[in-house]
Amino acid sequence: SRWVDWDDRNSCILFGDGAGAMVLTKDEGSPGVLGYSAHSNGQGYEKLNLGYCGTPRLVTTPGDGTTLSSGGYQKIAMDGREVYKFATREVPRVLQEAIEASGLSIEDIDWLLLHQANIRIMETVAQRLGMPMDKVITNLSEYGNTSAASIPLALDEAVRDGQVKKGDIIACAGFGAGLSWGAAILRWG
Repeated sequence: SRWVDWDDRNSCILFGDGAGAMVLTKDEGSPGVLGYSAHSNGQGYEKLNLGYCGTPRLVTTPGDGTTLSSGGYQKIAMDGREVYKFATREVPRVLQEAIEASGLSIEDIDWLLLHQANIRIMETVAQRLGMPMDKVITNLSEYGNTSAASIPLALDEAVRDGQVKKGDIIACAGFGAGLSWGAAILRWG
């Protein structure tokens, strides 16, 4: 929340604080990542970003020295309408790419776990994939948009509540600043 512009009522109400992580280990023949796809397009920078304002400074090192930057981040800038259009267009595509890379089909997916940015985005993505909302893991109404933490937080809650079970296939997808977007297909273990 320290990066939110509290005077921008179009975006400040959309972001919350959170932290989450998932640890993966390699184990032949066991559950894990079955397929993935990721993209980035810096031309979308103006649509969603957290700019950095830095001042270069030269540090003495062998040779000509090294230039480092001292500074800080600005406030989150977002064009919500354009981010919505982007997410509802690209997230279904990247999920299809990841599903194809996994060798599975949409019918094999037990759960859809999306970045918890906006319920309308989640509904539209599910609809475009032909998945019912009862297969979409969501905790958005409880915590809001916790940015990069939203997928691991929602997954942890779904596992703890017994919603996700061993062997379930989960299609995860997120998007963010830059613009960047990606998906991974997991078999829960």
